[in-house]
Amino acid sequence: MLATFFRIANAIGLWTIVLLFLPKQSFKRYLPVTLFCSCLLLIQTLLNVIFNWWKVVGGIKSMVFDALAFIFGPFFTMNLWVFHFTYGKFPLYAFCNLIIDLIFAYPFNWFFQKVGHYKLKKFNSLTLFLISYSLSFINYGFQKLIEKKDF
Repeated sequence: MLATFFRIANAIGLWTIVLLFLPKQSFKRYLPVTLFCSCLLLIQTLLNVIFNWWKVVGGIKSMVFDALAFIFGPFFTMNLWVFHFTYGKFPLYAFCNLIIDLIFAYPFNWFFQKVGHYKLKKFNSLTLFLISYSLSFINYGFQKLIEKKDF
């Protein structure tokens, strides 16, 4: 119950900051790439059901709820902010993602496993980092493609 409250409060807080402080133009500009990568993470979560890469306490229902809370909470809002501050400055973008993905893959991952939130089975911290960091490059390429096409 406390975890659910934290997830909801976290998402509301992060979205409030985005809606109040992120310029509307940046939100519109980076929304497609953020939705694209969110879909990739959702696919990864669904594939986890088949390949058993990690286990979430509470089973599949908890895994889906946790994935949605993470993807459309911290991941979504962080992606918008990173693009807002770094897009067009690739070295800065790559460096910011390097730091964020290292923090996610090591201290945060360790903490969430330590408290029993989930347990990596066929993944380890390095795999988590490599996947996250790779997705950041796919994101950047997708954004470049969108801006070239002039949808």
